[in-house]
Amino acid sequence: MGSLRSSSSPSSSSALKWLGFVTAVWVQAISGNNYTFSNYSDALKSLMNLTQLQLNNLSVAKDVGKAFGILAGLASDRLPTPLILLIGSLEGLLGYGVQWLVVSRRIQPLSYWQMCVFLCMGGNSTTWMNTAVLVTCIRNFRRNRGPVSGILKGYVGLSTAIFTDLCSALFSEDPASFLVLLALVPLAVCLTAVFFLREIPPASSADEESEETRYFAVFNVVAVVVAVYLQAYDLIGIKTGVYSIIFASILLVLLASPLALPFYSFVHSSNQRKRVEEDIEGRIDEPLLGPEIVEEKETGAAAAEDDKLPTSILKQATAEENQRTTATTEDVVVKKRPVLGEDHTIIEAMLTVDFWVLFFSFLCGVGTGLAVMNNMGQIGLALGYTDVSMFVSMTSIWGFFGRILSGTVSEYFLKKAGTPRPLWNAASQIIMAVGYILMALAMPGSLYIGSMVVGVCYGVRLAITVPTASELFGLKYYGLIYNILVLNLPLGSFLFSGLLAGLLYDAEATPTPGGGNTCVGPHCYRLIFIVMAFACIVGVGLDILLSFRTKDIYAKIHSSKKARKSGGNLS
Repeated sequence: MGSLRSSSSPSSSSALKWLGFVTAVWVQAISGNNYTFSNYSDALKSLMNLTQLQLNNLSVAKDVGKAFGILAGLASDRLPTPLILLIGSLEGLLGYGVQWLVVSRRIQPLSYWQMCVFLCMGGNSTTWMNTAVLVTCIRNFRRNRGPVSGILKGYVGLSTAIFTDLCSALFSEDPASFLVLLALVPLAVCLTAVFFLREIPPASSADEESEETRYFAVFNVVAVVVAVYLQAYDLIGIKTGVYSIIFASILLVLLASPLALPFYSFVHSSNQRKRVEEDIEGRIDEPLLGPEIVEEKETGAAAAEDDKLPTSILKQATAEENQRTTATTEDVVVKKRPVLGEDHTIIEAMLTVDFWVLFFSFLCGVGTGLAVMNNMGQIGLALGYTDVSMFVSMTSIWGFFGRILSGTVSEYFLKKAGTPRPLWNAASQIIMAVGYILMALAMPGSLYIGSMVVGVCYGVRLAITVPTASELFGLKYYGLIYNILVLNLPLGSFLFSGLLAGLLYDAEATPTPGGGNTCVGPHCYRLIFIVMAFACIVGVGLDILLSFRTKDIYAKIHSSKKARKSGGNLS
């Protein structure tokens, strides 16, 4: 009976692990609300009579909320995943709920600093959701970190398009209705995830790892279908009437479709268990020990009885020697600093050069990308576009492709050739710099190309850095290390969006009656794009340096994966 209980656990455990991953995908699909500021920023600007610098500092306030993600990182090692999800969703309800009250004019506009506080709360809410999801799933699927990061971060990228297109379809892009979605939908999704998302033992064999790879391929296909569907909706342009209801219904079905995988996993594991039980029942009458084994056992017992006294003395001496060896070993371990690939505390990680190279290269990529996303509304208006929601959505969708493809591709080349992940960051930074130069030139269609390029490269940057940090500094304190790296989001937003974009835009803008200002023409953001292109070039150098410094650890990871695969094939 004990063996039957243990054999039945893998089927439910595997199904629960995949069901948890599905709910994690849903959480990520709604936790990118921090990138949607452009969809309602113009309403705040006109309602509160803000200059562009003041508006950009509001966007910085929401990103500063991510700086307090350190709290979520500390909590990830002390609180259960469901509680972390609840904290994030309730904080988001309050932060975005108050913004809705202001934009819908149900209350008088709050003071500037009060709005900063509630924007900060909305931004911080996502750090709790992201930490709960990423830490749990990376630990559950530690042998497929690239695909896990790519899929989860990909859905974060898609979440902006999901929210934008749903609001456009159902509420005709009304900013107040959009904020209602940002407040209520994450709460509902997180309340669902708290029942299923938890840590479960990872794959323990090459066969299980191979099965995970196949399942992740299905998740990738579904995600690509969702992204293409959203992009097609943007390009068709029919966003009213019955078409909108049909669009929203199909989108919800697509997002729910991954539920088929946990069900399949449960059925598949149950069938395997039944076959094992049938084999056991077929051999139930066979003696557990052959006559030869019984005879050897009896002989061995007799010999042990004869040598009872010397054996006990020998065991005691051996135990004492082991104690001395263990004590000596522990003394050595205490004094030894962990090397790359081993578990680091946050202090140990921050004492390494590699951590700061990763930190500042991350800043060059995500800081400039955030500046574009926060200012996309004003960039579009400056270049003569009246409807900028398409560019917001395009940045989100192409960010998804960057995240999901880089996660899978980097994992493939790591397993095949031991290619360091930071090399992919370097490649993305080069392309990102080219995108900024194109937008600075303001040629016809350059904003379309720039939106796609920035989206893709920003997505690569996020998806690659997540597994890289876990591979270099370990998983034991990963939640806190990840949130220290995420400090680049508020820091980059402040430097590139709040200061650079805000000050240079205001220098080119014309004041408007009653407060505020406006700027129309390619010159409004030209110098901003040139400076950000230079920052990306600096990031390229840092990524290449990190690739060189970490080539040995990635060679070891490659050898380990290759050996495990060979062992699995032999078995």
